[in-house]
Amino acid sequence: MADMELFRETVIAWAAGGPGEPARELAARLPVRAAVLLEGPSDSAAVNALAASRGRNLAAEGICVLPMGGAMSVGRFARLLGPPGLGLRLTGLCDEAERPYYTRGLERADAAQEEFFVCAADLEDELIRALGVTRVEELIQVEGDGRAFRTFLHQPAQRSRTPQQRVRRFLGTKKGRKIHYGRVLVEALDPGHVPAPLDGLLAGL
Repeated sequence: MADMELFRETVIAWAAGGPGEPARELAARLPVRAAVLLEGPSDSAAVNALAASRGRNLAAEGICVLPMGGAMSVGRFARLLGPPGLGLRLTGLCDEAERPYYTRGLERADAAQEEFFVCAADLEDELIRALGVTRVEELIQVEGDGRAFRTFLHQPAQRSRTPQQRVRRFLGTKKGRKIHYGRVLVEALDPGHVPAPLDGLLAGL
């Protein structure tokens, strides 16, 4: 296991109630300078894919990309990693609907809120809008999910949804699919059409 991946795992274990010393020791040894707090692994896949497309290795730069397992965990991670804990610079993405959790969590940890970038619905929605529904549907076909997508579209519940809503919903219908397409959609982006929250996050690191 790579050092930064080990650090990420020790932090997640710490946040779940485990000991903090392993994370402190790794943070000092690596050294880690920043943590990117994300709601889940699909966001992490997208951030890492964009960094790679720009020739960057975030782990080598001392940046830990950390999926928290949900927005409600931000306060706990901010306390452990921010000013009250390891003193790392905190940044990340959040959905508009989850902004209150981030506001409260970051305030309590005395962390800078302007370092966080807000997606209107979520990152998948931002990526679909940036690429366009037609291009995303092409990628679904290329990735071997065309048949599953056509079956999904025939479900009665999909008839009242817009094409963008249907595509977004499809990406979340199977375990691991959102993570896979987090990378695929980012890799398909035109460099000049990266969604503003994702672009701002990488530019600020």
